[in-house]
Amino acid sequence: MYKVFRLLPFLLLLVCCQRNPLKVNVSGINMHLNIKRLDQDIFNVTPTNLPAMIPGLKKTYGSFFDAYNKDVIALGDPSDPQYATYLNAFLTDSIRVLSRQKIDSVFNDLSDIQNKLEGGFRHYHYYFPAKRIPEVITIISGFNQSVVMTSEAIGISLDNYLGVDCPFYKRLGLPAFKRENMRIEKIPTDVLYAWGISEFEFDEANNNLLAQMIYQGKMLYFLDAMFPEEPDELKIGFLPEKLEWCKKNEPGMWTYLVEHKLLFSSDRMNIIRFINPAPFTSCFTNDSPGRAGVWIGWQIVQKYMKKNPQITLTQLMADNDYQKILNESGYSPEE
Repeated sequence: MYKVFRLLPFLLLLVCCQRNPLKVNVSGINMHLNIKRLDQDIFNVTPTNLPAMIPGLKKTYGSFFDAYNKDVIALGDPSDPQYATYLNAFLTDSIRVLSRQKIDSVFNDLSDIQNKLEGGFRHYHYYFPAKRIPEVITIISGFNQSVVMTSEAIGISLDNYLGVDCPFYKRLGLPAFKRENMRIEKIPTDVLYAWGISEFEFDEANNNLLAQMIYQGKMLYFLDAMFPEEPDELKIGFLPEKLEWCKKNEPGMWTYLVEHKLLFSSDRMNIIRFINPAPFTSCFTNDSPGRAGVWIGWQIVQKYMKKNPQITLTQLMADNDYQKILNESGYSPEE
């Protein structure tokens, strides 16, 4: 019995050391997102009722409505005399009608998405209490951008999250690596990631591969903080086997980057090769995921924050000294 009690302090210390410091208590933060459904409201507009409907939509959706028409579905200004004709053509397109039916089926109930987003934005408010929380609006984009932002709102293009096997995506010729993330489970992390990108912009003064890797790693660590319970596959958008490939080949990937002197390369094609979405990372095997450099950047930032527990998330997101983050991380995957 004495030996058991002697072990208790050690076990408690072990548990505390293994505890995820990002699992904070946000239950006391009041957060209610009223998700507005422009994807449904826009279909109530017809050429005959348009003059009566548009003022109401502008009032409900504010400046986002103009941005949606101009920048997302490219119909121009709603005050244009030809707008009714353009909108009617957009809404009555055969694929649009079918995709709307699919959206109504898949997204009949948004409560799960709302709960996840509220949880994410609770964490956001916990770490950044002075920053604003955007309005959340669902849209149909004609398979355009997945997440659309203005200064006050964030739009979720529901027709881009209809499921990996959605026949529309195959008909559009979208490759498998893109379809993998066009599913409902990706919405919360995609939304917070996009909002984070808009709030914490990349420092263009230091545009090389290392800077891009660390910046993207910071954004994924931001998701770690917003969704501490979510699996890594959802945050980075890798299939489990691709994530496992990265873990097994981490030392080899890092050695390749160092030996080929790529970390400080500002060559655009080198950056694209390791950062942009692709079926695989061309410098590695076909079993690798695209964006392997982003995953390495994530590991560097996680190591940096673990080694420097006094640094807050706020300080990390404001820090654009990407080489310092690498140096002070002590990152060495060979160990």
